[in-house]
Amino acid sequence: MEAAHETPDPRFTLDQTGTSLRLSVDDADSTLQLSSDQSAAAFHLRSGAELLRWALAVGTDLGVSDIQFRSNRLLYVETSQGMRILAEPGILSEEIVLDVLKELIRFKEETNRNFEGFEANREDSDVLYCLHKTRVADFACQQIDMDGAGRLSGRLRIQAHFSASGLGVTCRILNDSIPELEELGLSTDLIDAMRAAVQRRAGLALVTGPTGSGKSTTLAALIDWLRRNHAKHIVTVEDPVEYSYPPSMDDPEGSGYQIASPGLVTQQEVGRDVSSYHQGLKDVLRKAPHIILLGEIRDREAMETALEAAQTGHFVISTLHTTGAVKTMGRILEMFPREKHEAILGRMSEMLVFILSQGLLRTENGRVLTYEFLQNGDDACSSAIANYYGGSRALEDVIRRSGNIEWDAQLYNLYSQGLIDAETFENNRMKRGEDTSEF
Repeated sequence: MEAAHETPDPRFTLDQTGTSLRLSVDDADSTLQLSSDQSAAAFHLRSGAELLRWALAVGTDLGVSDIQFRSNRLLYVETSQGMRILAEPGILSEEIVLDVLKELIRFKEETNRNFEGFEANREDSDVLYCLHKTRVADFACQQIDMDGAGRLSGRLRIQAHFSASGLGVTCRILNDSIPELEELGLSTDLIDAMRAAVQRRAGLALVTGPTGSGKSTTLAALIDWLRRNHAKHIVTVEDPVEYSYPPSMDDPEGSGYQIASPGLVTQQEVGRDVSSYHQGLKDVLRKAPHIILLGEIRDREAMETALEAAQTGHFVISTLHTTGAVKTMGRILEMFPREKHEAILGRMSEMLVFILSQGLLRTENGRVLTYEFLQNGDDACSSAIANYYGGSRALEDVIRRSGNIEWDAQLYNLYSQGLIDAETFENNRMKRGEDTSEF
């Protein structure tokens, strides 16, 4: 099999015509600096399987969140400081990237459930067939031996796809450790408000933000707190499952023993436990849940299911890809025809409990969480939601009141504390250029 790199110096590669091409990757700001052992190991890679194990080990050691395998490209990784290059393996051939994908498929989670032979081969074929037919394939895997000595990876979220350069594989390293809400950068008042809200019998809570804004981590911290503190049945439908909740917890009495957690979490992953996202949403109400976590509201059907579940006595928590609590209302309306807007807003005014919209801002020292928080706790807020189709001004006024947190005001708090600079503050404001004296 072709090696992952073509020459002793990985900064050189051969293009399709055999011409040598120098790549400028010497800039310390763009390359990820490795230890001598990590660098040396890269020069002995001879297959996609070896490349995958090396990249996972390096990524785990250095806190990488995403690894980008691309045909005819260098290896890129996402760090807390942004995207960096792992130059050591050199340019990756399409054969190597395909080998990486096949190795990941071997560890696809369905094959870890005592299915042998035909069943496992069928699952492998399903991924490649999906990739061939739809040009994209998503799946999750885990427990890949990273060093040949039993050091196993955690859970991974995989997408295989095509681009102008050829086959590509994006590998997200999922965090096995669930943080406390207090560790995320949320204010104490906000944490208290969220914890009080999710103890309600019924309602809808949304955590919104772009990809990579920490939505899944916030939800995991909230669900884990519920599991450890309340006798609730929590059912999740996720694509994929990003955090796993254990059935036990440390004894709060300090005995040093593990005890069963009062809450039960039933986690379901699309493709592994349910055939489709919509099927999982349809079946979830039959499992007698108190709390339902929908990994993401993607379309009108999912939004209607969430509202129906909330209106029938369940507490529903989910996510949307929007920035800003107020703007989230507009995104929800976009899922429905105009003639249904008034009815949807009426239901939202009754069932919505809170919207937390968040983002992660890059700084010299890592990333800082910022957010906007809207509680539907009184008649003024309910009325502003019900009448949102007439304009967002009333809801914008409500979010400036005590108990809520406006996006730009929270940004200014971070700026005044020295956690972000002036450029970051201005670039991330909802209302750029406006007077800051109101903060």
